[in-house]
Amino acid sequence: MTFVPEIIFSNNDVVVVNKPYGMLVHEDWHSGVEGTLVEWFLENYPEAKGVGEEALKPDGTPLERSGIVHRLDRETSGVMILARNNEAHAFLKSQFHDRQAKKEYRAFVYGQIHDKWGTINRPIGRNSKDFKKRSAEKGAKGVLRDAVTHLERIGFGEYKGEPYSYLKLLPQTGRTHQLRVHLQAIDRPIVCDPLYAEKKMVTSNNLDLKRLALHAHVLEIILPHGQTERFIAPLPLEFEQAAERIAD
Repeated sequence: MTFVPEIIFSNNDVVVVNKPYGMLVHEDWHSGVEGTLVEWFLENYPEAKGVGEEALKPDGTPLERSGIVHRLDRETSGVMILARNNEAHAFLKSQFHDRQAKKEYRAFVYGQIHDKWGTINRPIGRNSKDFKKRSAEKGAKGVLRDAVTHLERIGFGEYKGEPYSYLKLLPQTGRTHQLRVHLQAIDRPIVCDPLYAEKKMVTSNNLDLKRLALHAHVLEIILPHGQTERFIAPLPLEFEQAAERIAD
């Protein structure tokens, strides 16, 4: 399958894209994966080769992640910013590190969220039974890192007899799988999450979605020239359709 990101904005310092669902940001630690966002980036902006921090695979060979400032999971679509030079990379990276970059996601979850607004404040560690997972529940192992997610319920309703909620998610921190883990921890996992809602997916109608119901909708960040910009990745068509299903 060929993935082509949509360019939202570009200048001499950065490229902002809408990453498609299913596209890996960069190859993983264990094997090469074709069709990554980094490969597309270097094909279109070859001068960005080597921008950013060096990393190695377990076998000692280089891990190609030129231009990458932050990540989205393979299953998550939405807005991402890439750096075209090292000065821009350092400038943007510091904003993510210092929690100055503002991110807004949209998600559908199983079940009803009763409160209009809420905050999930649960540290995240590793899942004790599955190395691929993180956990924000009792029994998490390793270093527990603080993690805070603010949420707003946009809507809720039933589809074919099952309750669902539509959420705006505002992560204050940026831990691996944070939104997915936090929502699972309050027993409201994201629809079609193959890691954190595997059992639920088997018995549910899943809002007739065929993908993880998580989309990075907005990124607000200061660009190297000093101007604060707000970039929006339009909601996928399937999200608009799902919202209509629970509004009926």
